[in-house]
Amino acid sequence: MKRRTALKALSAIVAVAALGLGTAAHAGDLTAKSVVLVHGAFADGSAWNRVIPLLEEAGLDVIAAQIPLSSLDADVETTQRAIDRLDGPVVLVGHSWGGMVITEAGAQDKVHSLVYVAAFAPNEGQSLGEYIADYPHADGLDHLEKDAAGYYRLTDTGVAEHFAFDLPEAEIAAIAASQGPINSASLGMPVTQLAWKHKPNFAVVSTQDRMTLTEIQRDQIGKLNAQSVEVDTSHVPMLTHPDAVANMIIEAAK
Repeated sequence: MKRRTALKALSAIVAVAALGLGTAAHAGDLTAKSVVLVHGAFADGSAWNRVIPLLEEAGLDVIAAQIPLSSLDADVETTQRAIDRLDGPVVLVGHSWGGMVITEAGAQDKVHSLVYVAAFAPNEGQSLGEYIADYPHADGLDHLEKDAAGYYRLTDTGVAEHFAFDLPEAEIAAIAASQGPINSASLGMPVTQLAWKHKPNFAVVSTQDRMTLTEIQRDQIGKLNAQSVEVDTSHVPMLTHPDAVANMIIEAAK
């Protein structure tokens, strides 16, 4: 078991090194001019705070869309408004549930490429519930609480033990307090367009993910024909390994 863990860690290091992580690209090297970052469920736009300065340093204009998590349609509409505000070409990035959103919102011509960060990349006509049905149950989903309006939030224990277990306690507490609940009805809403069929795709895979299972993330790489990197972390690689995430986005902008 120790040997297998060590090999996985070594593979992640090699993959990161192959991308030249830790070195900023110059604006002249980039085809895309802008980036829209889409957060997932139980989060908000601040999830990208460590990635944004790295992208701006590389010469990219950035918007972290604040999606309402009230429905897939509403989240897509909010994302499209963010895309409209920026000069193209645009790199569209989604974390977790944000993968559902960018799969639908990324179909427009202005979008240059897609980056899935510990994110779901469904097939046409699939809802999130349908997409994950063929996989083992994610332990983090045992810690959902639904309110009277039908919105799910993640319990403090769920955040601490499954969502972001490798962050400092103060940051875990802040995530739990500021999380965006998601409408349970959203989980049954299917995507109608597959942007990933027509765009260059990139992926950051979290190898200790207890929300978007690592198995799902790895299985997607083939159909996406995605350039990918694995990072030994929880469900929040943009917070634990912002350099790796930023450099994958910069690769997507080239």
